[in-house]
Amino acid sequence: MAYEELVVVVSAMGKTTDELLANVKHITSTPNDQDLAMLLTTGEQQTISYLSLTLNDIGVKSRPLTGYQAGIETIGHHLKSKISSIKTDLFNQLFRTNQVIIVAGFQGFNKEGELTTLGRGGSDTTAVALAAALGCTCEIYTDVTGVYSTDPRIFPTAKRWDMISYEEMMEMSALGAGVLETRSVELANNNGLHLYLGKTLSTEKGTWIVPNDQILERKAVTGVALDKDMSHVTLTDSSNGEALLNDIFKKLEQEEINIDMISQIRNTYGMQLSFTAKDSDEKQLISIFNLLKETYPDLTVNIVEDYAKISVIGAGMRDMSGVASRIFRTLIKSEIPYYQVTTSEISVSCVIDETNGKKATKLLCKKFDL
Repeated sequence: MAYEELVVVVSAMGKTTDELLANVKHITSTPNDQDLAMLLTTGEQQTISYLSLTLNDIGVKSRPLTGYQAGIETIGHHLKSKISSIKTDLFNQLFRTNQVIIVAGFQGFNKEGELTTLGRGGSDTTAVALAAALGCTCEIYTDVTGVYSTDPRIFPTAKRWDMISYEEMMEMSALGAGVLETRSVELANNNGLHLYLGKTLSTEKGTWIVPNDQILERKAVTGVALDKDMSHVTLTDSSNGEALLNDIFKKLEQEEINIDMISQIRNTYGMQLSFTAKDSDEKQLISIFNLLKETYPDLTVNIVEDYAKISVIGAGMRDMSGVASRIFRTLIKSEIPYYQVTTSEISVSCVIDETNGKKATKLLCKKFDL
């Protein structure tokens, strides 16, 4: 009997990863990254084992593989690694006797043979990377029915898109929409993969993420993203020195910390640098700043967590004027203050008070008929 050969990439079940991290806090406040990566990979390993046991029990021949066994080689930080290559020889061999190969997402190994993790949304990245390496399509199933104009839990009448472009999806993911991990969309784009997002165990139609030129009808605005998982950082120093800026950005690069909404002011009173970063990077940021203070004693640091980033995204902004004006007038009219603004060709982002996050999302969705 003919059957499809399936590679299934799985994540940890439920809140397993959160529970593992919570357990670590009872042991140490400064965990070793190598040990932490080793621990976190066990969540996905439970899932591949349970799923393979279930499939084999009902007569579907399957084989579970860890990231190491699947040949997923990585580079970079133990907890934020990037996939450098995938060896597919074992897959071709296993398909001779198995219908389904189940791969643990979110993990791989580096050149030293150490286990590594791919960071938040790493299972999405694993799935797309494997599809590219094996030359097959990629479908991702999760708890939402495709890509919406915004989070339906905030704005229940949000529209679901049948198709969305790679660049819009990458922008939405990078700016806080938690549907797909940014790197997974970038990988699909770079390898020409059409990516499908649908809801697990549902017959409802999902969303295809496709090249920009395949979108026939384009709106000025495609979505509104709200990112509450962010910290707003302000650094001030009276020395006004180039050396400090160089050391700041060097340390951020070394620790592989992505920052956004960067603004810098320099005048006779000194230098001020502001940016946003993920809450999950706060521990590393504090460590960097404490180290810098040893060299730059006048450096002052202010990290605020009760802000949010509201972003309006749409590839149609390139050809349609007035989008930014409508955003700012909507916030001003509703007495929602914004403290920092950044733009790209297809997005406008504002830092606002977290308490205004849901209100701003609803207002902007209504304004742009999303």
